This record gives sequence, C-alpha cells and structure tokens, in this order.
Amino acid sequence: MNLDLNKKKLREINQILQNVGREKNNRIFQILNPQGRHAICAGLKDDIEISIKGHTGYYCAGMNQNASVTVHGNVGTGVAENMMSGKVIIKGNASQSAGATGHGGSLIIEGDASSRCGISMKGINIIVKGSVGHMSAFMAQKGNLIILGDAEADLGDSIYEAKIFVKGKVKSLGSDCIEKKMDDKNIKELNRIFKDLNISEDAKKFKRYGSARNLYNFKIDNVSSY
Repeated sequence: MNLDLNKKKLREINQILQNVGREKNNRIFQILNPQGRHAICAGLKDDIEISIKGHTGYYCAGMNQNASVTVHGNVGTGVAENMMSGKVIIKGNASQSAGATGHGGSLIIEGDASSRCGISMKGINIIVKGSVGHMSAFMAQKGNLIILGDAEADLGDSIYEAKIFVKGKVKSLGSDCIEKKMDDKNIKELNRIFKDLNISEDAKKFKRYGSARNLYNFKIDNVSSY
C-alpha cells in the first residue's frame, strides 16, 4: 500500500500505520515523498513492514514497537528514539542522537552516525556500518553499540553496563570508559548479533569497550570526572 505525503497529511499517514492492529491485509507499506518531514512512523506498535523512499527529519520511527522500518535516505536527529522492539534500517547517514534511550530492537545505520549516537541507550542493539561522532554511547546503560568504522572523541563517556564494539580506530575514550578483553563469550555474543541481522563480519576483528565502574558511587577524588 502506497502512502504519499504529497497527497495525505503526515498525521493521517501516522494514524493509518498506528492502527493496523490484527488486520491481515495491507501489512506492507511504502511512504512516498517524505521530503525531510519530522516524526514519520512515530509510535508504531504492530508487526508491519514500511519502506520510506527518501530523507526524513527528526525522530523518525521513534518509540517503535514490532515494526520493521527502512529509510532509503538520510535521517535527522533522534532516529528510533526510545525504540522498544522491531528493526529500523537507515540506508544513508544519521544525524545526532540516533537510537537515544532505546530499550530494545535493532537500529542499523549503513552510513555514518553523528554525535551522541546511542546516548542513554537501555537495551537496544545499534550497528553503525560507517563511523560515529563524538560522545557516542554517552551514559549508555544497557545494550550494544557496534561500530564497523571509526569513533570520534569521548566514546562511552560516563557509560554504565552497555558494551561498545569497534572495528576501526577510536580517537579517545570518555570518562570511566576503558578497553576491555574481547573474550570468547563476547566474541560469541557479537557473532550471534551479526548472524541474526545477516551482517557479514568477524567479531574477532573488533575491540570491546565498557565501564571501569569508578563513577558508580560518588568519590571526592573523582570529582573532576563527573
């Protein structure tokens, strides 16, 4: 089913997609002429498949549950923000705060992601096939940020229990983020994610980063790092 933003209002299209329910027909949708509009495919909760033909603005596929959304273009700030489940695929580049506060599901960015990718993530898997900007995984609590390219400055600043895997170079690590051993358990976990998402990569080529756990409790000696 084609949904053309030159013929229907964004609110109308989002309402159609948000109210599919258990209807067996029309579970595959194509959105035409997005033209950078904001909040396209926000708040979806059903197992449907959507293809967006063009660039989108802020908060595309925000709060997604169950749906599979593919954007054939670039996306603005906060793509898949607060995502709960499902899959969001970006065929181009992503602006800042991609996957912010995401609780679950998978966000795959085939290009580059800007600053603060994965900020405060809470269980989502974010795979960036290009590189990420500064302060990515800032205050990341749970989940995996997987970077096939390079990472800019202050990676993982103030990170909690999320894991970061990087194949390329890291310019610098943020406060309380350190390189950790890439043991068999982590290799198996990363290879499982690659297999589930049909990504041809070898986990042994990646380095792992995570929390040194020095900032969990306030210590006066660490006050400059807070």
